[in-house]
Order: sequence, then structure tokens, then C-alpha cells
Amino acid sequence: MICGVDEAGRGPVIGPLVVAGVNFNDDSKLIEFKVKDSKKLTPKRREILAVKIKQNCISYEILVIPAKDIDDMRKVMTLNEIEVNAFSKIIKKLKPDICYVDSADVNEKRFADDILANLSFKPDIVSKHKADDIYPVVSAASIIAKTKRDEEIRNIAMELEKKLNLPMGSGYPADPITQKFLRKWLDRHKSLPPHVRRSWATTKNILKEKSIKKIDDF
Repeated sequence: MICGVDEAGRGPVIGPLVVAGVNFNDDSKLIEFKVKDSKKLTPKRREILAVKIKQNCISYEILVIPAKDIDDMRKVMTLNEIEVNAFSKIIKKLKPDICYVDSADVNEKRFADDILANLSFKPDIVSKHKADDIYPVVSAASIIAKTKRDEEIRNIAMELEKKLNLPMGSGYPADPITQKFLRKWLDRHKSLPPHVRRSWATTKNILKEKSIKKIDDF
């Protein structure tokens, strides 16, 4: 039994990190479905493939880590360590013979070794950069993670946008729509909105800007 594990939402300043894993006997069905890295698929195609993957896999698992939990964990561990723990939890539940993972660490072997250190059983772990582009089973996991992350972001946008009457954007730090949304929210509500990662540099910089403006008012 083979397993693929991947994440979606490592970098955004808004919303959760989502990690997903899928189990298949082999990747023949996935090749038939023409799965690929979720970033190379349209949202509609991802949604269609996510349904097919869930219907045809042996099992799948999804772990959603909210922004607040990420902030709390980052007080005591790195983002790579957070991913190691999350990947380990998924693999513990799926219990595959062979597991293919998209390495978050620059050192692929270290990422695999760190995951294995968290497991009571010892599957073969193949850790590669861009595994979601190489192994269909990791592509499948990336699709499941990305569609779940997109769903979470839609729900967050519905909750927050009506309170500001502005689009929230993608939630990524480089998105000017997201940056404008955070600044406007801070101006109006005097605090950051829910679901924002306060440990991110983007958030800290916006808060610092606000603090400087307040000082300049005197």
C-alpha cells in the first residue's frame, strides 16, 4: 500500500495550514485520472479530481491547523518542525507500507528521518522536493489538501468580508488585496482579524506601521 502526503497553505498570512494524505494500492488509477501538482490545475479541475480521489482511494486523512495554533507552535518550534509533526500524524493514521512525501526541509533525508523518529512503525519514506510533481500519489494528496484549504479560505472570507465590505484576497503576504484588507481592518477595528497568523513578518510589519503612525500623531 502506498501513501502520499502533502500540504497546502504553508506561506499565507491568513488561514490554516492543511496537510492531507491518501492511500492507494498503486498509482494506476491516479495516472488514469491525469492527476498533477494542484498548483498546475484550475480550481474546477481540482474539485473534480478531489471527488474522484476520495471515491477511489483506500483511505485518506486531512489535518487542518488553524492560524492561532500555528502561532502557538511557532513559539517553540520551526515551521518545518510543525510540518514534520503534521505529516507524522497523517502517516500514523494511514499506516502505509511506503510513503511519498513532499519535503519541506532543504535536506530531503533529514525530513524523512525526522518523520520516522515520530512513528512507532517504520514504513519506507521517500522524501523529495517537488514530490507533488513527481509522484501521482503525492499529487493526489496535494489536490485534497488544496481543495480543503480553498474551502477554509472561502469560509473565512465570507465571515470577514461582510464586516469590512472589502475583498480579503488570497491570504498570501505578497497579495496587495490581502495587505490592503489587513490594514483597513486594523484601522477600523483597532486589532487584527481572526484567522490571521500573528507570527508572520507581514503581520508584524503592518502592526509596526500602525504603531509608528500613532507616535506620529502626537
